[in-house]
Amino acid sequence: MRELTYRIVNVFAESIFGGNPLCVFDDRAANRFLTTVEMQALALQFNLSETTFLLDSSAADGRIRIFTPTFEMPFAGHPTLGSAHIVREVCGAGDSLQLEMMAGVIPVKSAGARWELRANPAKTRTVERSDAALAEMLGLTANDVLPGACWVDTGSEQLIVPLASVDAVNRVQPRADLLASLASSAGRSMAYVTAQSGVNERTSRFFFLKHNSIIEDPGTGSATANLGGWLLGQAGTVLPLKVSIIQGEQMNRTCHLGLRLDAEGAIFVSGQVLEIARGTVRLP
Repeated sequence: MRELTYRIVNVFAESIFGGNPLCVFDDRAANRFLTTVEMQALALQFNLSETTFLLDSSAADGRIRIFTPTFEMPFAGHPTLGSAHIVREVCGAGDSLQLEMMAGVIPVKSAGARWELRANPAKTRTVERSDAALAEMLGLTANDVLPGACWVDTGSEQLIVPLASVDAVNRVQPRADLLASLASSAGRSMAYVTAQSGVNERTSRFFFLKHNSIIEDPGTGSATANLGGWLLGQAGTVLPLKVSIIQGEQMNRTCHLGLRLDAEGAIFVSGQVLEIARGTVRLP
């Protein structure tokens, strides 16, 4: 019988039941005997947005494999920050560390319980839909969608759609059939909608398809990094820049995400991590 230890943390959390939950299997010695099939099955068992597995790395302080309930991801923001919080404790890695994942080696640093990652440089491509078609896909009117929607990839490609108001963000009701007609380079359908809510403040939501149904994510660090890439492509963006983002309010899982662009255009995503539980799974 194998025993696997795990921890549950909330990322981008300002309260114990806020943020985006994450399960981290933290025993590197035990995890190296897990197969990919077993990791995927454990992620489905916990059925959180993501579950991560800490493994040994020759290139960084730890190697992280990230699984949604249905597939493995090359990079995701809240699993990176939440896993770093655990790596600091179990590996004695300190407040500045590096995590190896499929998307490359990601630098992460902390100030107490608040963690910040440096994302990969952004790659963009156009979306072959009109603003009116995107509005229809999102259940909005044409006036609700601003020009400039595009695919952005800082580790995980996602569709960024700017909206005209916070009210429009709150009214989004995506149509599964139309969302399914748009796919990332990895063949996945998702949309990140965002609107300015104040000076250097934004409200955002993230939707994706799972088994032909629309799922909303409470706090999406990878999409926040991609928003940084989108902002870099907008005329009038002045660097350096800090943006505070609220996501997940409609789900009663409010997330507080920080986006920072430095003077050279490097992209950083930050948030607080709170551990709330530990446990053990027994496998044959």
